[in-house]
Amino acid sequence: QVQLVESGGGQVQAGGSLRLSCAASGYTVSSGCMGWFRQTPEKAREGVAGISAVGATTYYANSVKGRFTISRDAAKNTLYLQMDSLKPEDTDLYYCAAALFPWCGARWSSDDTYKYWGQGTQVTVSS
Repeated sequence: QVQLVESGGGQVQAGGSLRLSCAASGYTVSSGCMGWFRQTPEKAREGVAGISAVGATTYYANSVKGRFTISRDAAKNTLYLQMDSLKPEDTDLYYCAAALFPWCGARWSSDDTYKYWGQGTQVTVSS
């Protein structure tokens, strides 16, 4: 049984940083395409960042490029999202997701790419 458990969310002032973690069980983070998404009830789920198992290729939404960094630690079997220079518009519920194949490619930001999802961790950025 695959479980993805996010942590690290919280409240921070604009310009601050947070690091989200996604601990996986029943799934090897270094073997598959994985991603971070975010969503509020008012809008559709948005792909924030992705990482392929092949060559550790990373992908970012334009809105976070240069501010967020996705990475993984194979020894800890954990996916991370380092978020710097946070803005109020980054306020959202953040989810990690895992696919059944190693290469993300252009589909990294599509919901349908991913088989497994975590429950989410809330990030709130105040101005």
